[in-house]
Amino acid sequence: MTKEYFAHETSVVDDGCRIGKGTKIWHFSHIMSHADIGERCNIGQNVVVSPFVKLGSNVKVQNNVSIYTGVACEDDVFLGPSMVFTNVINPRSAVVRKDEYKETLVKKGASIGANATIVCGNSIGEYAMIGAGAVVTKEILPYALVVGNPSKQIGWVSEYGHRLNFDADGFAVCSESLQEYKLENGKVSRINL
Repeated sequence: MTKEYFAHETSVVDDGCRIGKGTKIWHFSHIMSHADIGERCNIGQNVVVSPFVKLGSNVKVQNNVSIYTGVACEDDVFLGPSMVFTNVINPRSAVVRKDEYKETLVKKGASIGANATIVCGNSIGEYAMIGAGAVVTKEILPYALVVGNPSKQIGWVSEYGHRLNFDADGFAVCSESLQEYKLENGKVSRINL
């Protein structure tokens, strides 16, 4: 039976994984048993995908990212170069805490910039944009633009990643897609036309 995905000869793919059609796994990456990777994903160089991690379809994982047990990414997520996930709140080398892993969910279309850190137990909302080097220590709203350490929301972005500027009535239009958005009660939603 032929594989429906590409794995570079230097990569290691353990038995018991599910890897979707059209996915590419590049140099020196390790996909561990029971990982579940969707279709058309791109797993960059020197990436580790730990057991029971779930990646949706069309997830882009840049070089030097470790995705630890407890992390799930929905479809169309972007994980920037050398960004970091954690899965234990208070790690100690001498204390085994494998039964204390906290879950992290990165929702559809969210992007996490290079060298950002996501502290476990938090969710990143749909289409949120996490700036390079940010340290996320709390839940991130859908469409939120956050930067800094600790991360702070500084605005809103569209599904295309463009900054949204809301008028006095709480409406904004993405300059590229012409999609319309509404800001109401501190939350953004896309208006379906």
